[in-house]
Amino acid sequence: MKKNHDIIIIGGGILGTFHAYHALKKGKTVLQLEKDNYPVSSTVRNFGQVVPSGMEDKWFEYGRTATKIYKEIQAEFDISVRNNGSLYLASDDDEATLLHELKKHYDGLNYEAELMSAEQVLAKHPNLRKEYVKEALFFPTEVSVEPNLMIRRLQLYMSKKFDNYTIYYNTPVVGCDSVTDGITVTTSKGDVFEGSKAILCNGYEFKLLFPELFLSSGIVISKLQMMRTVPMPHINLEGNILTGLTTRRYESFEHHCPSFKNITTPAHYQELREWGIHILFKKAADGSFIIGDSHEYAPVTNFDDLGFDLKQYVNELMLTEAQRIVDFDVRQIQHYWAGFYPQHPTKHIVTYDLDDRIHIRTAIGGKGMTASAGYVQESINEILS
Repeated sequence: MKKNHDIIIIGGGILGTFHAYHALKKGKTVLQLEKDNYPVSSTVRNFGQVVPSGMEDKWFEYGRTATKIYKEIQAEFDISVRNNGSLYLASDDDEATLLHELKKHYDGLNYEAELMSAEQVLAKHPNLRKEYVKEALFFPTEVSVEPNLMIRRLQLYMSKKFDNYTIYYNTPVVGCDSVTDGITVTTSKGDVFEGSKAILCNGYEFKLLFPELFLSSGIVISKLQMMRTVPMPHINLEGNILTGLTTRRYESFEHHCPSFKNITTPAHYQELREWGIHILFKKAADGSFIIGDSHEYAPVTNFDDLGFDLKQYVNELMLTEAQRIVDFDVRQIQHYWAGFYPQHPTKHIVTYDLDDRIHIRTAIGGKGMTASAGYVQESINEILS
């Protein structure tokens, strides 16, 4: 039996790590357990875009809070945060209308946004094609991170800052139980840790601990294909670049733009939408570009139906559309990969409180990088209350 902790976090991704962070800020003793050498799942298989502007209602507020938290940590320790803003591009009149309506919405929330003419956009980003850009909406306060670096840098920062924080990698958990005075967590090595509370933030893998609950959860797995170019530091396309297909997909436009329900889908978008494609660009610190993504879905009970393969046909659809937007050679690709995100068709996040000691927070889907830090501030308050 190992030493007692106030909170044991199961899972080393962004949800688990920010639960640890906010608990530490409250003076709690925290143990975090990660099954792999380091986090390798949804938290690192994404663009690293922090875009509250794409969220609706309270999730926008979580994202706004998260952006502030990212910047506060970055001021103390380099976790790869860059404040280059988010740029939404409109390629036709419908998309431009949505940008104007979203600007009006965020003006009412005192959230800084700037409409840009095609001329202004092209002067700032000359590698965008002038025949694509009609207008743009820029959010200057939004940030990006390097997804393959950020979470490990954050955990290193926490290890240096908080004496009451311990993280173990290569430590799969096979048991989590309520006992008389708290909880016990058992690892595959046979170690048993005691604590007052456990918080499970291990994505779709909480099925290993609570299989019946998992099977009835309604979680859906989304498979996303993405790619990264070779470094192109000379290409001036900084920040989070979100294009017309994104404008037609993100929840902020659907919920806050009156014209959203009336816009039609141009013929050249039809097949792209069938594959859930919306083109994003994010320039990494080394000058390479992450481009994507697509979406395929399967119930969590049939996760394996999504397969481990990458569909080159889908990659070609994305590259063809990306080339319609920018004038540099997007086919200079060094990596292709797939991310698998657990999410729920009607809930923004799946939560269970099995009792007052064992809490599950999982399946945040594509909101994780943007909203986790803000959402978890509220979640940890509820758990500790």
